[in-house]
Amino acid sequence: MPWTEAPVGAQRWVPPHPRSIDELKSAAADCQGCELHENATQTVFGRGAPHAKIVFVGEQPGDIEDRQGLPFVGPAGRLLREAVDDAGIDPADLYITNSVKHFRFELRGNRRIHQNPGPAHITACRPWLVSEFALLKPELVVILGATAGKALLGPSFRVTRSRGQLMPWPASAQHPEDFPVAEIQALATIHPSAVLRADDREMAYRGLVDDLRVAGAAVA
Repeated sequence: MPWTEAPVGAQRWVPPHPRSIDELKSAAADCQGCELHENATQTVFGRGAPHAKIVFVGEQPGDIEDRQGLPFVGPAGRLLREAVDDAGIDPADLYITNSVKHFRFELRGNRRIHQNPGPAHITACRPWLVSEFALLKPELVVILGATAGKALLGPSFRVTRSRGQLMPWPASAQHPEDFPVAEIQALATIHPSAVLRADDREMAYRGLVDDLRVAGAAVA
């Protein structure tokens, strides 16, 4: 059935006082906060250290992530893991998630073609991100790409203007009242999928690693 109403948002599915990321993940499996749940295989929640120093926030799961139920397990995820290693960041200090937890796509024949989530999807899914941050209390947020940047820092945010720079967060967030965590830092960089699409992939990869080195040094 086509979705004709505005998204109700995820808040009604978020436990009022979650005690763990696993509890949030279990509750998110039933989320129907926007229409994306209708066609996606499953909710793809975040994963990683329960008290991570660094939280990576991407856009949304892709086709492979949607099928496996885990974030960043496709080609972009493999590249990100390589970049984390090359930047000297301990994976044990990381948690990785997405602004939107369901895969948005357009079906073309048998292929599911990625579609960017819209502002309504980002807003509908924000309660999950808020709850993740409230439990994790990270020292640094690494924003991967434009969609995650706009979700966290507002529609005027541009990765090209701010990448690789440490910024105060959540004071600079679009809705700082949504994120009940202590003052922490943020750093924006390109999404690893942008490296895969780049004409000069080697240069784009070096830029990503350089940005992640700044992140690693900030929590060292």
